[in-house]
This record gives sequence, C-alpha cells and structure tokens, in this order.
Amino acid sequence: MTLLVLQYAGCEPPGVYEDVMRERGIGFERVVVPEQPLPDWRAHAGIVAMGGAMGAYEDDAHPWLAAEKRLIAEAVGAGVPYWGVCLGAQLLASALGAEVRAGPATELGVRDVELTADAGDDPVFAAAPSPFRTLQWHGDTYELPHGAVRLARSERYEQQAFALGRAYGVQFHLEVDCALAAEWMQVPEYVAELEKLDGPEAPARMLADVRAAEAQTVPLARELFGRWLTEVAGV
Repeated sequence: MTLLVLQYAGCEPPGVYEDVMRERGIGFERVVVPEQPLPDWRAHAGIVAMGGAMGAYEDDAHPWLAAEKRLIAEAVGAGVPYWGVCLGAQLLASALGAEVRAGPATELGVRDVELTADAGDDPVFAAAPSPFRTLQWHGDTYELPHGAVRLARSERYEQQAFALGRAYGVQFHLEVDCALAAEWMQVPEYVAELEKLDGPEAPARMLADVRAAEAQTVPLARELFGRWLTEVAGV
C-alpha cells in the first residue's frame, strides 16, 4: 500500500522526506489540496501532510478545511500512521480536538529546538540530538491534544513536536534543504512575506542560513522520518 501525501501548496513538497521515500522504493499518492479531491484514506498505509499558508482554524475562508480535518480524524482514529509538518501538525491537533490559534509572534529562520524528557522514550525522537537546528516559518500554534506526548519545544513556542499513538506532528521544517529553500525564494508571495516580516535582506539571509545548517538538518530529517517509516508506519 502507498502513502498519501497531502500538499497545501505546489511548492511545499515533502522535500528530504520525499527523497527518503523514493530511495526506499515506497510508493505514494500526491494530492494538492484543494485543487484535487481527497481520496479514500483507507487505500493508504499512512499519511504525510505538509505545510501551507492558511491557518488550520480558517474554515470560513477555506471551507475545504472541514473535510480535511474529518479525514485526518477518521484516519488517525483508525490507527493510520500520520506525519504532519507545520500546517500538517496544526491540522492534526485541530482534528484531535485541540485549539489552534495565532501565536504571539512569528517564529522565522533557522533556530534551535530542544527535546523534552519524554522524547527519550519515543521510537522516532529518542536518537535525536538536543538541541538541534531547524527551519521555522510559522505564526500559529496549538494546544497539546488530550493524551498526546510533547516531544520538543523552542524558546518561543512550547509546541514543536508531539505524538499520539502512531500520529506525529512537527512544527518545524527539517525537510527543507537549500535546493528547496532556493525554490521558495522564487515565489513572489513568499519573498514578499519574508521582506515584510524581517526586512529586505530576509530572503538571502534565510537561504544562507538553510545552506549553512543543512549538513545537520538533512541527515536528521532522514533519520527521524526514516524511523517513523520503519518503527511507526512499518513500511
């Protein structure tokens, strides 16, 4: 059975995670939401949900979000493995009944994330260093869903990674290497947002920071996602 990859922007693919799936010969069906209809999750061995510019709580502006969260709730409730990144993590939290809201400030750039004590017992995060560097680009956050285990935090945001059963949410973008970051710097809307948030030099600075960090971030992305594939998803 294949994995279901949910993208909320054509330019935000799984990146390094996709490289790992291809190298391991793991099939996947990519659906760009809402441009394409949602498939039946029962036909897939797991779900990988990526980032996007919208908020998980913006159902009025994006009516398709309701069906998306129902799919996630049903699949996770049935024990389907789930790996959610940024918006994908926030959608998971919302689908599990937790509040998702705007945070106090935008967390932007390559920053440190540290593991919690509970991460030491987790099959995915137990081998990760603490702290580790990773790309952040978000202004929203979420409450920890009931029964979930917090795995990582940062200086600005308590919620950086959590797990509930076979479902994982990560707020950060380990999957972004300098090649993908360079593609983002060709998207006018992304460049405009960066310049608005952090000045005219922000795009070049982010690209340089991602390039400087990828010797650490790419191997860690491969390690964590690989462990999720084998230890959690069983593929």
